[in-house]
Amino acid sequence: MRNFSTPAIILNVQPLGENNRSVTLFTPEDGISYSTLYGGPKSKLRSLVSPMNAGIIYIYRDESKKSSKITDFDVKKYHLSFRESLFKIWASSLVAELLIKTHCAGSPSNAWTIVNGFLDGMELTDESESKIGLIRFLWRYLGLLGIRPNTRECVHCGESFMSERFAAETVAQKYRYYEMENGFICPSCSDFSSEGGVENQFAGCAFFLGKSSITYLEAISTLSPKDVRQIVIDEKTFLEMKQLCFYLIEQACGSRLKSLESGIGIL
Repeated sequence: MRNFSTPAIILNVQPLGENNRSVTLFTPEDGISYSTLYGGPKSKLRSLVSPMNAGIIYIYRDESKKSSKITDFDVKKYHLSFRESLFKIWASSLVAELLIKTHCAGSPSNAWTIVNGFLDGMELTDESESKIGLIRFLWRYLGLLGIRPNTRECVHCGESFMSERFAAETVAQKYRYYEMENGFICPSCSDFSSEGGVENQFAGCAFFLGKSSITYLEAISTLSPKDVRQIVIDEKTFLEMKQLCFYLIEQACGSRLKSLESGIGIL
């Protein structure tokens, strides 16, 4: 038996019996854990232990009975704006589902850093900027999972996407995502008009990104969050990256994500 405290984010709260609640917690040391919150509707603690509230949680754990009980919660961040935005509600649900399904990418401490950065960023920005922030979060999380695609060079010919040959973007200049190599094929290698059968060789490449999308994703991978936030992108670039990130994150989980399916018109 022991009492201890730890930084935590409340991911989910579900009814347990008539008055109690089963609480899913995310902590930087243990990752995902579960604890019981006792008390009826009038309990002050029950109002504090709400999804996406973050702070210091106090736990009483009885190892012999394999039970865990929440005794107090010192909330530091309420993320009040989430309750006023459908997008922020669904985005935070996606974060929770992703953490649970991937077991915090096997690195709770690193996941803790990028999750807090995203949630705090959403609290400070409007819905439009939060949508771009979700793309940045997903791309960083793919990196944490160790499956972020290579956006530096063509996986077929090896030429850098930053070379002079690709300096100017044209309507026909598209970078194709090649799933077998988890990277992108340059416009030259994926030239549809070539007679070398390249189209058949790279069959199944369903995602086509423009130069702006490739450059922005590489910036997320290499620049500081502050520097990336200064980069302005257009709607077309955003949609290209969004479709790719949603696809990749579901592939990483090995199943469809309920938060993406239910919030498809919002996220």
